[in-house]
Amino acid sequence: MKTTSFVLRGDLAYSLSPTQWRTMSNGFLVCVDGRSAGVFEQLPERYDDLPLLDFSGKLIVPGLVDLHAHAPQYTYRALGMDLELLDWLSLHTFPAEARYADLNFAGAAYDRFVDDLRKSFTTRACLFATSHTDATLLLMEKLEESGLITYVGKVNMDRNCDSPAREENAVRSLQETVRWLDGCSSFRRTSPILTPRFIPSCTDELMEDLGALQRERKLPVQSHLSENQSEIEWVQQLCPWSKYYGDAYDHFGLFGGADCPTIMAHCVHSPEEEIALMKERGVFVAHCPESNANLASGVAPVRRFLEEGLRVGLGSDIAGGTQLSLFKAMALAVQVSKLRWRLVDQSLAPLTAAEVFWLGTVGGGSFFGQVGSFAPGYELDALVLDDTRLAGPHRHTVSERLEQMIYLSEDADLTAKFVAGRRLL
Repeated sequence: MKTTSFVLRGDLAYSLSPTQWRTMSNGFLVCVDGRSAGVFEQLPERYDDLPLLDFSGKLIVPGLVDLHAHAPQYTYRALGMDLELLDWLSLHTFPAEARYADLNFAGAAYDRFVDDLRKSFTTRACLFATSHTDATLLLMEKLEESGLITYVGKVNMDRNCDSPAREENAVRSLQETVRWLDGCSSFRRTSPILTPRFIPSCTDELMEDLGALQRERKLPVQSHLSENQSEIEWVQQLCPWSKYYGDAYDHFGLFGGADCPTIMAHCVHSPEEEIALMKERGVFVAHCPESNANLASGVAPVRRFLEEGLRVGLGSDIAGGTQLSLFKAMALAVQVSKLRWRLVDQSLAPLTAAEVFWLGTVGGGSFFGQVGSFAPGYELDALVLDDTRLAGPHRHTVSERLEQMIYLSEDADLTAKFVAGRRLL
């Protein structure tokens, strides 16, 4: 579909707040120039001339947003899931990412990743690449062609890695980062994001350089934070001057603020001071429940984050997580929150279906602006889902059908997909 103005008809559902979604049977969703003009029970006459796409009987929901995934790790997902984080990185991640110096390998691997992402429920994503400039640009070219809207980061890492995935030194890392930024300036849907892998892999010199580059170019930032207890202890050894893990990023000017939109993945073990600073600086938390379970990191206190008013979204964290589906991430977010409530802290109630749906749409979408809702003015990202295979003698409401999709969706349920008003599938 070339036009970005049209009407979708079907059973609509979207979030009004973190605790409430709105549903409408056989309603109309109007898209004008790539943005929502609203949801209506009867189509207003002023939109009669727009093309009508009739998906009666099917669910129409906002596109899902993946705030944290590693594109090069897609090739070895579901391997090494019996390991903890630091061992998994050494035995699987770093050797595998070194292969992306070979552009033939990178091209084949990224073809598979981008094709599967395009066919998934994800409409927007924030992605790590590798430390290789040319392979990162190749990934961005493929994403640009896909029609998805993404942020992509060339990874920075100049210490604590025996693999060739590590860069030579801070000077070389910065030079390649600037070359990468200059090479991706023409993309429209694919944007750069500064990506120091995490504190243990970046020298103080490199972090200082990245902080200066961020201030010069006003770039967003993504990294990892307080994921694993061994990692946190390591950061304290490497940065004994820091008060806590987040303070180390903040020392270098890479921890949020008005001119530094920042995503920190995991935040499983964030102390009180770190949570307070994330709130003050508007740092986004990318909650990755499957990865945190697979790598024995723990369960993030997402209920606490929501109560404090932090910005929170969901991440698949391929390949610590094994699946691209953000619906699966929603279901797991509920499940692990129940375990945390039952086994760790009964003061934090489990998450609800409405809350995790918000996290996967508006929560993560807000990093991209007005994204993740069908409210007027929001960019129109939408999924059309055929859930007839779940139909039975009991007639479910639209709300009940959406909840079933969170737990039971399959890739084949995706009938159509729109990103900023452009039809991809």
